Amino acid sequence: MDKTAIRDAATVIVLRNRFDDPHVLMGQRGAKAAFMPNKFVFPGGAVDAADADIPLATPLPELCRDRIREDAIRDMSHPLAAAAIRELWEETGLILGTQGDWPEAPTDWAGFAAAGYRPSAEALQFVFRAITPPGRPRRFDARFFLINAESVATDLDDFSAACDELSHLQWIPMPKVREFDLPFITEVVLAEVAARATTSEPPASVPFFKNDDEHNLFLRLKGTGPMSARLP
Repeated sequence: MDKTAIRDAATVIVLRNRFDDPHVLMGQRGAKAAFMPNKFVFPGGAVDAADADIPLATPLPELCRDRIREDAIRDMSHPLAAAAIRELWEETGLILGTQGDWPEAPTDWAGFAAAGYRPSAEALQFVFRAITPPGRPRRFDARFFLINAESVATDLDDFSAACDELSHLQWIPMPKVREFDLPFITEVVLAEVAARATTSEPPASVPFFKNDDEHNLFLRLKGTGPMSARLP
């Protein structure tokens, strides 16, 4: 695999008690991680090829799909949604899904299915997109999804099913979160989340930091671009 290639990725921002005392779920990456070592981050990771074939009990909201399609060479809305749900499950043990049997679940989803759930994307709200600038050891075209913690089907304080990729998983009060060691882009995204904490309505547009090899731009995705207009 070309480690300098830009990989699609999904990140999940879980907001708890958003209207009264907002907390956000974060964990710390390992000291030996190639990408953002020791930093506190949201759950997330690269899209796997198999994510495109994962059946979703409910799809992403239409507006989110349209905005993901904008300024894109292909429709990644489904695999990104599946990756977001998978990464949340793998890194925190929390399940975003609806109750139901899933006997044909792939191996990576066996624990998810054994808990009695099928993945559901209706609670995901697309709120941010950023491409890692050139020169970094890993580069991602990351889409950030916001969800209300109430949408999680399992115990919000039970991380026993989490893998060991993130340590110190915790609910951090929004006023305290900048006291942690955060990547720059995480700080930027948190500012957007803080501005949206008091409303559950979709944003008027989605910020896009386009740091590819030809551009360094700040754009806004509204779901009306050429790609979104072309796809059904």
